[in-house]
Amino acid sequence: MLGSGGLPVEPNPCRVTSGSDPSLHHAIAIDGPAASGKSTLAKRLAGKLGLIMVNSGAMYRAITWKTLREGIDPHDAAGVVAMLDRISIRCGDDGIGSTITIDGVDPGEQLRGEEVNANVSAVAAIPGVRRKLIGLQRGYLDRSSIVMEGRDIGSVVFPETPFKIYVDAAEHVRAARRGDEGQVDSIARRDALDSARATAPLVVAPGAVVLDTTDLDIDAAVDAAVAILRRQGFPVPD
Repeated sequence: MLGSGGLPVEPNPCRVTSGSDPSLHHAIAIDGPAASGKSTLAKRLAGKLGLIMVNSGAMYRAITWKTLREGIDPHDAAGVVAMLDRISIRCGDDGIGSTITIDGVDPGEQLRGEEVNANVSAVAAIPGVRRKLIGLQRGYLDRSSIVMEGRDIGSVVFPETPFKIYVDAAEHVRAARRGDEGQVDSIARRDALDSARATAPLVVAPGAVVLDTTDLDIDAAVDAAVAILRRQGFPVPD
């Protein structure tokens, strides 16, 4: 099967179909650069709407973590893709957010480690990695309506969804947020790598509304996102 942009998508081994009708499920796509606030916004928005929040970035971080544990150069595309063929990836949710294990191990806080931070953009740029994970990401919509955050959700994973928000903030604000999280990777470098990669670069997806969180606290950002979704036709409960 071909995804957006002609990228082949593998069948999803984690796909689980619930008793509900998948054709009635909605995907809310939350995209944006590093430290824009998209993860926190997606989590709060999912809680407000009673939906599952899927962190696509954690999936790429998990593959990066496994790549490093296996002693594979993150820039060795063939080596990383070969690894995917011999490991077991299991995705799911805990009723609130997405979960992922690799070979039965939940990497937990190791996904936010400095080494993973420094290498995740390289791993995420590998077409074979994206092909594998896009299939897993799309499988969540078979289970329920979701809020999914990442860098290519509205442009590649769910290009047909009408519910798209691109979250952004000034670079200095994003750098400060990154520092508050105890992470020291360069925001400018991440932006350049994510925007310039040949496969599924970071872009504002067609139909997405840009939400600038530079001067917004999380409550104001959630209110703004809810207003955007209402304008886009999402059935937000009163």
